[in-house]
Amino acid sequence: MRINVIGSGYVGTTLAACLADLGHDVLAIDIDEDVVAALNDGRAPIHEPGLDDLVADHAGANLHATTSYDRVPEAAVTFLAIQTPSREDGSIDAAPLAAAAEMTGEALADTDEDHLVVVKSTITPPALEEVRSALFGACENAEGRVGLATNPEFLREGTAVEDFLAPEKVVLGTEEAWATERLEAVYEPLLAAHDAHVVRTDPATAMLIKYANNAFLATKISLINDIGNVCKEFGVDAYEVADAIGLDDRIGEQFLRSGVGWGGSCFPKDIAAIIAAAENEGYSPPVLDAAVELNDRQPERMLDLLDDHVDVTGKRVAVLGLAFKPGTDDTRNSRAIPIIEGLTERGAEVVGYDPVATENMRERFPDIEYTDSAPAALDGAHGALVVTDWDEFATLDEEFDAMADPVVIDGRRIVDPQEGIVYEGLTW
Repeated sequence: MRINVIGSGYVGTTLAACLADLGHDVLAIDIDEDVVAALNDGRAPIHEPGLDDLVADHAGANLHATTSYDRVPEAAVTFLAIQTPSREDGSIDAAPLAAAAEMTGEALADTDEDHLVVVKSTITPPALEEVRSALFGACENAEGRVGLATNPEFLREGTAVEDFLAPEKVVLGTEEAWATERLEAVYEPLLAAHDAHVVRTDPATAMLIKYANNAFLATKISLINDIGNVCKEFGVDAYEVADAIGLDDRIGEQFLRSGVGWGGSCFPKDIAAIIAAAENEGYSPPVLDAAVELNDRQPERMLDLLDDHVDVTGKRVAVLGLAFKPGTDDTRNSRAIPIIEGLTERGAEVVGYDPVATENMRERFPDIEYTDSAPAALDGAHGALVVTDWDEFATLDEEFDAMADPVVIDGRRIVDPQEGIVYEGLTW
């Protein structure tokens, strides 16, 4: 099937490459000429395990990229994977997505074939109506031949390719039988190979499934972090407690690793968006508000533990891990951001290290020091805060001997306590 993917960010690039890997003929459309050039050269514009190989395998064959919408009508399906920035109140700014929908509608205005436009971006029901108005306002002549659907993504950064190609569920939000059949045909090669659940529903419900999914997971993490904070006060290991409660199948063992909290581009943005949308309708969700508040407090608790052992004013402090999670170079809403801000406010000389995310963090904090290895960051440091659980941090040992004050505050339970260092786990 010929498929367009408009938007070549994190979701769009992963989607385009994986659809090509399923055997579809994919055209990626993006306004950034550098991104288009990279894709046509066989290079992924983002860091994601396995994605470089997929792009390299299919570029020039059944994966092409362009800045033009001229070829939109040649496909049977167009996915909209445009980033939707957050407003100050947390609500979704659907203007970029609506603009892409309008340009798609203009390209389809004279089409004689059925064409399905699928929103892949995560948006609230009110924002979906903005997209609907933009799309159909631009292709009134094609009414009845152009359909609108939603198909939320459930990709985790660091395992996005694996998540797409071996999904637990595929959610199809459609309004007409032909649209459902068209979207099922897109995923048929994947569904034939994997026993994934297929959820068929309407477009607005499909999007709220995505929001509810992320809200539940974020709240579960905040709850185990809250329990972990209680455990810390009593000198109890929160991980031992979590291992036991995870045996209860009503709770489950996943997302019970307490620590410094959640970040990234999805959880913070999606929780803020659904809270804002609910409040706009007159309902304030107290549990979601509490989940955000607890998450925002965890980095300060790490800093408080460091304060208990050393006055960092004028002293070198290492921050190990800048990406919001291992396996990605994404620093959006990373817990390292409030950690660095808090250290700077305390007058510390901050030095950061991450195996892949340094340049992204440098854009936000250009004035702190960065090193090309963890040992270099630890050398001469009066404290170290472990913020991202990269595997290489688990192997650190004698490297701590080079610290001026070997005080280690672990926010991810990745470092092994050892003789010669002052070790504090955030919730254990």
